[in-house]
Amino acid sequence: MKWQASIVQLQYLIWIAVLFIIFFTYLPEDGVYQAGTFALINVAFYIILIYGNINFLFPRFYEKGHKAQYVFYVVIFLIGGGMLRGYLIMYLDIHFFSLKPTPMTIHMFIYFIVAGFLTFLLSFIFRIAIAYFALKQQSEKILVQKSQAELNLLKSQVQPHFLFNTLNNIYYEAYREAPRTAKLIERLSDIMRYFVDESPKEEVSLATEVQFLENYIALEKIRIRHEIELNFIKDCNADLRIPPMLLMTFVENIFKHGIDKSSSKNKIDLSLTQKDGYLLFETRNQIHEKPGTTEPNGFGIENLRKRLTLLYGSNFELKISNPGNYFTAFLKVPIA
Repeated sequence: MKWQASIVQLQYLIWIAVLFIIFFTYLPEDGVYQAGTFALINVAFYIILIYGNINFLFPRFYEKGHKAQYVFYVVIFLIGGGMLRGYLIMYLDIHFFSLKPTPMTIHMFIYFIVAGFLTFLLSFIFRIAIAYFALKQQSEKILVQKSQAELNLLKSQVQPHFLFNTLNNIYYEAYREAPRTAKLIERLSDIMRYFVDESPKEEVSLATEVQFLENYIALEKIRIRHEIELNFIKDCNADLRIPPMLLMTFVENIFKHGIDKSSSKNKIDLSLTQKDGYLLFETRNQIHEKPGTTEPNGFGIENLRKRLTLLYGSNFELKISNPGNYFTAFLKVPIA
């Protein structure tokens, strides 16, 4: 099993390596205990200085535009940290390790402060390195997810295509005995193929979208006892590209709320035209005096409006009205 270190694990390894390097640097002159103590103090100082800058001071002040405050706090941080580090090392050296203690001088404090400043500069390199490894790890994760998604897509296509092939076989069998039923099976197969192959795309041809609407209407009509008077005007370029399922909401609402299944006077008018760089789609259906059929009562129109806003911003029109005994829906969207 391939092991891949995380960013946190990588940082642990780096600090352990630094600790051993400092320890073995002190070891020849100071012995195990003194070398170990000073190595721990120095590493702790480096960790506080580096992470204090990249995780607190830099994002809290510099990235938010408070550069003067950032410089001020950095100076205080370096002086305070350097003095604390020097005092702690000298205190331990005087009281526990050295037989002839060396008194603390101003030059020693300056040395610790300058060493802290160099470590502070190192924190920016450390920050860049962390960002690089994080980006690299994220890129690898995206590649893995992409490969998995492609594999899942291939798996998911097996069952639908098996179903399409089965429907085609049923179509040819039904065509011999009941051509009308076979035609409906063909339309159902086209609708399912649209959902699988076309709806995930960002854009589809207008001809494909219109064919989907006509297939949907044909299947809906078999659920209605009486014939529907349907007029569908199409006066536009069939090669235009539009987002999929953009026109479906209006037609779906008609069959949900604008049809009286017991009436023989159902009339639907659909109009799809283009004008001045816009695609115009208008539907009109009769309002029946039955509860729940006067206007759409679901979330379809509202969801469509949100989707249009995401797609076109404010450059679209969506109007719903019910003049007289008819319910009208109007959509206007730009076309390339």
